[in-house]
Amino acid sequence: MHFDWQKIVGVASRAAEKEDGIVISNQVLQTTLDGLKAISRVDLCVLDTEGIMLATTFPEAEGFRDSVLSFAESPADSQVVSGCQFFKVFDEHQLEYVLLANGNSDDVHMVGRMAAFQIQNLLIAYKERFDKDNFIKNLLLDNLLLVDIYNRAKKLHIDTEARRVVFILEISHEKENNSLETVRGLFGSKSGDFITAVDEKSIIVVKELALQDGSAEMDRIAEMILDSLGEEKKKNALIAYGTAVGEIKEISRSYKEARMALNVGKIFFAERQVIAYSSLGIGRLIYQLPIPLCKMFIREIFDGKSPDDFDEETLVTINKFFENSLNVSETSRQLYIHRNTLVYRLDKLQKSTGLDLRVFEDAITFKIALMVVKYMKYMENQEY
Repeated sequence: MHFDWQKIVGVASRAAEKEDGIVISNQVLQTTLDGLKAISRVDLCVLDTEGIMLATTFPEAEGFRDSVLSFAESPADSQVVSGCQFFKVFDEHQLEYVLLANGNSDDVHMVGRMAAFQIQNLLIAYKERFDKDNFIKNLLLDNLLLVDIYNRAKKLHIDTEARRVVFILEISHEKENNSLETVRGLFGSKSGDFITAVDEKSIIVVKELALQDGSAEMDRIAEMILDSLGEEKKKNALIAYGTAVGEIKEISRSYKEARMALNVGKIFFAERQVIAYSSLGIGRLIYQLPIPLCKMFIREIFDGKSPDDFDEETLVTINKFFENSLNVSETSRQLYIHRNTLVYRLDKLQKSTGLDLRVFEDAITFKIALMVVKYMKYMENQEY
């Protein structure tokens, strides 16, 4: 009997990429055994230390339960019982699984030893992935002391000086596991990238960057992540990213910036799907203002009124005037009205608010006031 050992070695490692968790799921164990059997034509079974079958390619293995319990208590690492070969799988010297290989030939013994070795490596890989994921989550949330950051990064073989940026992807109302796996698959197993989640609403990508990568490259990565979701999910998705950082201890800052960009983008840039922290402008400042101060500012500017009190025509005129950088001729052309009509509307607005939008300082004050009102409305809706 001839086996392709390279294929056998690859089966378990590919299966490991499909699931999360520090304990290998039965699904991954079954996938691994199915793949090994397809290559070697040897039936395999994995049981826990209590003799409970976790995955198998031959149901008859159930009949070996008592033998498995006896084998688990014995000092032997392998044994042949009734034409079936038993192997122990350890996790740091702790017995984790018992593997059965159906047959008593030397080739079957070799397949069994190879399968046991691969499952043991799966345990190691899972623990490392779990540890890395846990480390990144605590890093993002600022739950680690500075000395712990560098010590744990060293143990996990994570480069502490790589240039990285944090992306936050929000899909509709809740995170779906298949979307998380889709994004993970997009970046593969590149050691410098980490894909995780700290809540049920978003997926977080900590992406390693080259030294020359700037905002154009980060925008491209953001669009690539959105495109990977498919057309339907992409419609309801938002993605934001912070600034690039050069040290691992600063990753939490990039995460906070991305989180702020996501929230500020919802308020002031509803038309955008990709929001960069560096492009938030004055919206970033307004988002950090206390609500009582905002209310005081609006009272002073509009004398107790609100921009919501303006009629639709006035609001359209104001917005178009700002879009055209306070250019009266261009604004009147785009609104299909006479220049004098626009001047009349601006004069009327000046009388009611005391602000002349043709004067730069007044225009800035008015623009900020409109943004403050938007922010107040958003925060009010968040409370319900």
